[in-house]
Amino acid sequence: MFIELEPIFNNEGAEKQFSYEFQLDGSDAVKSVKAIGSVKNRTGIVSLNAQVSFVIDTLCDRCAAPVKREMSIPVDHILVSSLNDEDNDDFWLVESMNFNVDELIREDVLLSLPAKILCREDCKGICTMCGANLNEKQCGCKKPVDPRLEALKKFLD
Repeated sequence: MFIELEPIFNNEGAEKQFSYEFQLDGSDAVKSVKAIGSVKNRTGIVSLNAQVSFVIDTLCDRCAAPVKREMSIPVDHILVSSLNDEDNDDFWLVESMNFNVDELIREDVLLSLPAKILCREDCKGICTMCGANLNEKQCGCKKPVDPRLEALKKFLD
């Protein structure tokens, strides 16, 4: 979604509300993204504030069970038309006054995704020997003994 920012940057107190839904490019796990928020100019500082909700629909990283989870994140950024310090990550540089909000929201959504997506917190995963889902049943597989430690195993037997 594109927002024309020139009237907002030029007028203190100006505000533009938005509410829309879009599909996230570059992620198979994240389905429909809904964003509700506004761009405001308060005392010369232009900020974008939104609440973004989306659905993660993927497989568990440990047991490969289907996972469908709703998430919601806040998106808060200060928009500027120029930067004095190019290495400053506190502000979002707006190069064109016709601003694509999707790019900003896409980045925040991808950064908010967990490193591992699990079906549940105590997921036991699958057995590396037989492939059984350890959340559903225990398998009778014995773990192989490291050949370097096999001589020590004889002392225990």
